[in-house]
Amino acid sequence: MRDHVVAVDVGTGSARAGIFDLSGRLKARHEHPIRMVRPGSDHAEHDSEDIWAAVCHAVRAAREAADIEPARIGAIGFDATCSLVVRDRDGLPLSVSTTGEPGLDTVVWLDHRATAEADRCTASGHPVMDYSGQFMSPEMQMPKLMWLKANLPQTWERAGHIFDLSDFLSWRASGSSARSRCTLTPKWNYLGHVGPGWQADFLQAIGLEDLLRRGGLPTSAVAVGTSVGQLTPQAAADLGLNAETQVSAGMVDAYAGALGVLGAFADQPERMERQLALIAGTSSCIVSLSANRKPTRGLWGPYFDAILPGYWLVEGGQSAAGALLDHVVRMHAAGGPPTPELHARVIARVQELRGVHGAGLGERIHILPDFHGNRSPAADPHALGVISGLTLDASFDGLCTLYWRACVAIALGIRHVLEVMRDYGYGIDRLHVTGGHLKNPLMMELYPDVTGCAVVVPDMTDSVLLGTAMGAAVAGGLHADLASAGRAMTPAGQERRPNPEVRAGYERDYRRLLAMLRHRAELDAMA
Repeated sequence: MRDHVVAVDVGTGSARAGIFDLSGRLKARHEHPIRMVRPGSDHAEHDSEDIWAAVCHAVRAAREAADIEPARIGAIGFDATCSLVVRDRDGLPLSVSTTGEPGLDTVVWLDHRATAEADRCTASGHPVMDYSGQFMSPEMQMPKLMWLKANLPQTWERAGHIFDLSDFLSWRASGSSARSRCTLTPKWNYLGHVGPGWQADFLQAIGLEDLLRRGGLPTSAVAVGTSVGQLTPQAAADLGLNAETQVSAGMVDAYAGALGVLGAFADQPERMERQLALIAGTSSCIVSLSANRKPTRGLWGPYFDAILPGYWLVEGGQSAAGALLDHVVRMHAAGGPPTPELHARVIARVQELRGVHGAGLGERIHILPDFHGNRSPAADPHALGVISGLTLDASFDGLCTLYWRACVAIALGIRHVLEVMRDYGYGIDRLHVTGGHLKNPLMMELYPDVTGCAVVVPDMTDSVLLGTAMGAAVAGGLHADLASAGRAMTPAGQERRPNPEVRAGYERDYRRLLAMLRHRAELDAMA
């Protein structure tokens, strides 16, 4: 009896696998690291063979820990970062690195090498920009593909398969070249609400008229929860599963997290529009689903059918959230490699210092958290971070004070996105939080207090894996549709309300954030 599914989540630094039953209970989970190479400040690369090996290791270990026989696994699903995998016509890796290292065939989502190409797409004024917030981010695939064609022409000439990372994993597992709406619509400027979805005049305008041929891309995309086929015998052997296991269409990791926390509202559009998913980790993603299209500027979308049928998705967020906290720890004289243990020490000391200084801790330190550009609402990949109020303090307490104020800045940035979304007609009552920040008590305190929203913390904190498991359960025929899977598998959650006693202080901090944005613009504009 097939009554379980496997969900795989590939993040920036590791691959995670979970075994779920049909009620959404996580039976076992395993994580395995993946390698990332940074040959330049704006370049980041993976080896997809290393990723596949990590996935197989994680799946085998999770299934063994769950003590579930392969015959009970009905389907497997993959979510991943929106990284770009390039293979030749035989399916072998092609280097995307300026170093020429053969195995580095994947441009990581956070890679910003294609900023100039993104600016060219934005300047085109093509109607597809109406469905990407009127701008193109270097984190999307079209700018990266433009950069690849211009700078590594030999790689481009040899290309035969180009994938979003989760589509690569479903291809590696099943042999199917199907692509998911969850990847093509938000990351490849594929318009899911019209036919044909590919806009040939846009591809021509940006010099990618040969993309579909070079990338082995189909003319249409499949919905989340669709089976793209069964495991190949080789993939089944690699994963420790059997070849009758169905393979679900891939998902972008943040959108899998959104499904994991919002799936229970799938057939309740009026309630759905009051909810918002905050997937907070290395970066932060804010995902809203609406039955009606709401035009926006500075937010990604709106994307039709990217997760749930009939819904338009809009995404905001921050390119550096947890990555900013890592950077603060790494760059400070009293810091070091940003290990979980060092973060825990810093957080514990912050709490002690707050007990002594109260709201006055670091009150003159103000930070603009745009250290990797501003994803939204400014939609400016050229934006830079700013820190005001530093002294010569190089002590550990100095690091902790700066860390605290960086946490405040991240939460203020989320509030800024929410305020812009409200201006566009999004009526948001609750933030459903998932991701790595669930482990950071400072951020979990700040999100309700700074934004003024109620925050829902799911009882099952692996919501990204859960959303992928929901899609797999539907693909395997174990739930009828995504709404049914959402009702059956979404866990309960605990609600945290804002503390009214600290409201005035964070209102002042927010006004200062807006002032810093104006001052930065003034400095940038000076001749």
